[in-house]
Amino acid sequence: MRLYHNPRCSKSRQAVALLKERGVTFEEHRYLTDGVHDEDLSLLATLDGIVRTNDVEGEVDLSDVDAIRALLASNPKPMQRPVLVHEGRAVIGRPPEDILQLLD
Repeated sequence: MRLYHNPRCSKSRQAVALLKERGVTFEEHRYLTDGVHDEDLSLLATLDGIVRTNDVEGEVDLSDVDAIRALLASNPKPMQRPVLVHEGRAVIGRPPEDILQLLD
């Protein structure tokens, strides 16, 4: 279980707290410094709303999964956060409680 996380983001901090309160073991992955794992790129690129458009520089076709994958691989800053990835599924934590649906 991997949580894509930005410690400066209040929603990310809330997601971390939710997982810790429930005693969930997870990898806290700081995507701004560590990037996005190659194995997660295809999954993340298919999530609706994964790209925060106000952080995108230049032209990116947000209806093109390959373009989103390339964007996240080269510049993870526009990625929405927090995002929990678990057993081939992923969910954006907006609100943070949404990540709990992957714990079932």
